[in-house]
Amino acid sequence: MKQFSSKRSIQILAYLLKEYGIFNIVISPGSRNAPLAIHFSETDEFNCYSIVDERSAAFVGLGMAKSEKKPVAITCTSGSAAANYYPAITEAFYQNVPLLVLTADRPTDFVDIFDGQTIRQKEIFEQHSYGDFQLLEDGKENAEDENFNLIKKAIELCFEKQGPVHINIPLEEPLYQLVSELPTFPPVEKTLPKKQYELPSHLAAEWNLSKRILILVGTRDYSEELEMQLGQLVKNHSVVVLTEATSNIKHPKFFSHIDRYIFNFSEEDFKMYAPDLLITVGQNVVSKKVKQFLRKAKPKNHWHIHEIWQPDTFFSLTEKIETQPEVFFKKILNFIKLEPQPYFNLWDVLRDKRDSKHQDYCLKTSFSDFKFFEILSQKLPENINLHFSNSSAIRYAQLFDFQKNNIYCNRGTSGIDGSTSTAMGFAMKNANQTVLVTGDLSFFYDINGLWNNYIPPYTRIIIFNNGGGDIFKIIPGPGTTNALDEFILTKHHKNAEHLSKHFGFSYTKVSDEDTLSRVLDNFFKQDEKAKILEVDTSAIENSEVLKNYFEYLK
Repeated sequence: MKQFSSKRSIQILAYLLKEYGIFNIVISPGSRNAPLAIHFSETDEFNCYSIVDERSAAFVGLGMAKSEKKPVAITCTSGSAAANYYPAITEAFYQNVPLLVLTADRPTDFVDIFDGQTIRQKEIFEQHSYGDFQLLEDGKENAEDENFNLIKKAIELCFEKQGPVHINIPLEEPLYQLVSELPTFPPVEKTLPKKQYELPSHLAAEWNLSKRILILVGTRDYSEELEMQLGQLVKNHSVVVLTEATSNIKHPKFFSHIDRYIFNFSEEDFKMYAPDLLITVGQNVVSKKVKQFLRKAKPKNHWHIHEIWQPDTFFSLTEKIETQPEVFFKKILNFIKLEPQPYFNLWDVLRDKRDSKHQDYCLKTSFSDFKFFEILSQKLPENINLHFSNSSAIRYAQLFDFQKNNIYCNRGTSGIDGSTSTAMGFAMKNANQTVLVTGDLSFFYDINGLWNNYIPPYTRIIIFNNGGGDIFKIIPGPGTTNALDEFILTKHHKNAEHLSKHFGFSYTKVSDEDTLSRVLDNFFKQDEKAKILEVDTSAIENSEVLKNYFEYLK
């Protein structure tokens, strides 16, 4: 016999989640949220996942939501458990990943009287959520109607904004009273808004007057339609399209290795390659160099295309285009002239020179982080879900060709925390193989991402272990201080062998080029266990190899 929570607020919540098709729920253990855990796990329509560490659990939920492209609910007990959600919520906020955050709480009268596990949870995520709602305790006047409307509004806001929305749920004791039958609730009238976009007439005129049009695509999911639209624009060299690894679109005439081309721009180059019309698409741009370039370029017009975010990243924003890029380009393509421009040829000559230098350097380079990414780009199978951790990993990925796969990285806040948990959450809800490529610090920081009973056996993790945060040897500044090794780079001698076995992964370690190539030939094949490959480059001055690369490109 099914046993459901007797809490009416929880019954309403579960009913509305089902009505809106939110079936994936990540549950962290606790007593105050026990009514939610009991009710959800007893409801046939829900897929419930137990993840102990709330910080990891929230990133797992984020990965699941990214994989299925629809909201995932996460729920935890009261107190610091809720606060541990915050890193993933900030990431979801800036990436527009729909998380419905359900925090159980003590009754409102218990706040600030030093009752156990009680903090100020109401609106705790206010700065980084698209909505904050607090339910009424069941015993309060009009609680049922109020809670029904609040939950409905929260769920619809989560869909509309495609980002985190918080529902705080004060629950009075007793918490474990159960019922075997549920009441009937009224039908739901869904009121999700439908956005319409009308193209302002002056945009086509500005486009047709511009001779140097640069389109920069930031972080976004793959879109066949957008890929075709931008392909149409570059077909006869009328625009320049810059993409990154996380742009998830490809075309032979797109410029896909920005740092390779602009790393050494002089003041004269900034002027020579500057656009008069800059169009940016999507979200966070990885390349710091392109940000510096475009901030100095000061284009006459800058349009940004995104439904939610309109950031003035390059301090030149003139037009906020609040729609999907596919909608915008479909409309404007009817009104613009696609004429060949010398601006494309200018960039194309630069690309040919730098690409040739890149190939030469790859032939000269011995085993290192740089060489690892070169070999990996050649050995990866197609059509996998490729996740990169932040710092060095995503920056190396920018230099090589990984476009035959869907690429993901937590670039919302660009932190190293949660990369493993996010990738594991993604893997749990996707039939295709998920591969995480991570630096050692990012991996060790998030080891609870492996404390998860739902990781598919075809999941793969590759750790390139250079003995610390090597990024701090690459960027200017940290190397000038005596604090580098211990407090900034965090030098260490750890490896992942025992952790891998502890969490049930098979483990292989390599420390030379030939062994790496041989192991990668079989690493991605089906097996009974998920696998971890650790690439040990700790004895190599990897930062010098990368610095020499950019010197060679000159």
